[in-house]
Amino acid sequence: MSSLIIPASLLCCLPMVQEADSQQPGQMEVQVTVKMRYLISLPDGYDKQEKWPLLLFLHGAGERGDDLNLVKKHGPPKLIAAGRKFPFITVSPQCDKNKWWDARALNALVTHIEKNHKVDADRIYVTGLSMGGFGTFALAAESTRRFAAIAPVCGGGEPIHAFRTHHIPTWVFHGGKDRVVPEARSKEMVDALKKRGAKNVLYTVYPDAGHDSWTKTYSNPKFYDWLLKQRRSAK
Repeated sequence: MSSLIIPASLLCCLPMVQEADSQQPGQMEVQVTVKMRYLISLPDGYDKQEKWPLLLFLHGAGERGDDLNLVKKHGPPKLIAAGRKFPFITVSPQCDKNKWWDARALNALVTHIEKNHKVDADRIYVTGLSMGGFGTFALAAESTRRFAAIAPVCGGGEPIHAFRTHHIPTWVFHGGKDRVVPEARSKEMVDALKKRGAKNVLYTVYPDAGHDSWTKTYSNPKFYDWLLKQRRSAK
C-alpha cells in the first residue's frame, strides 16, 4: 500500500473547493401593539396654558397588576389622591403582574401623552421607586435625548450606560439601611456618571432609612422645585 504525501510548500498552490453560499437575504417588519394602563392628572388651569411639564412616575414591584388603585399606594399618585396639586401633568402607568418595566413601551406611552396633551417637550421628567428606580435608569438609557431630568429612588442600573446618560440632570435617592436593594446599587450609578463627567448629578442617602426612601423624597417640596428647573439639554 502506498500513500501520497504532498509537501507543505505545495499546499498553497492547490485549488480550494468552495461551497456555494447558502445564505439568502431576508427582511422583517413587525408592528408591535403596546397596551398600558395609567393614571393621569392635569394641573389646575390646564386649558389656560399652552404647554406644561410632564412627570412620569414608575411604581415598584408591589403595585403591579390590573388594579390601578394600587398605583396610588406611594409617590406622587398617593399625594394627588390626598389632594396635593402639582404644576405639571402627572402620568403614572401600571406594569403588568410578574413583568418588569419595558423601556420601549414606556417611550411609546410618553409619545402617546405628547400627542394627546399639551406637553412641553423640553421639560419631561422621570422618577420611580425600587423597580421603578431601575426602570428610570433604563428608560434614560433607551432614550438619551428625550428627558430633562431623572430621579431614581432606591433603584439601580447598568453602570456602562453612564456614557449615554451623563448629560441628563440626575438626582438619586437611597436608604442607608436598605436590605431589599442595597445602597451600593445607587452609588455605583452615581460614581459611573461622575466618572463620565456628569455635571448635574445629586445623591441623597437617608442614613437611617431602609427600603422606604421614597416617602421623604416625594414629600419634599425642594425635590419638585429642582425638577422644574431642569430643561432638556440641546446637546
